[in-house]
Amino acid sequence: MPGLLHPLHDGHAPIILQNAFQDAIDALEDWELGTDEPVIDVNEKRVSISTVFRRLWTCTDILPARTLDVIEDLLPLRSAEFKVGTSTYADAAYSLWQLCLQKRAASYEMRI
Repeated sequence: MPGLLHPLHDGHAPIILQNAFQDAIDALEDWELGTDEPVIDVNEKRVSISTVFRRLWTCTDILPARTLDVIEDLLPLRSAEFKVGTSTYADAAYSLWQLCLQKRAASYEMRI
């Protein structure tokens, strides 16, 4: 049985993973503290957004400018690190994954 998410091919993500990355970013933007980590549908499977970000840690594809704009809003303290036309999915994926972990911990703290 194939894995939950498609693998990268020589550092490149299939379009389904690139779309999942965008969906995960949208879900991260909408994530309200005090709630569980969002999940998205990928290939008719439910996948946590942090899983999507982890899959793209080594992706060498260049981020679309529209995606980069949202990432800069989510990570304002790191926005200077991202450049249109040169920043890759890998450049953003690890930082977004870390943001997920922080939000997950903050949400947990709110519930106890």
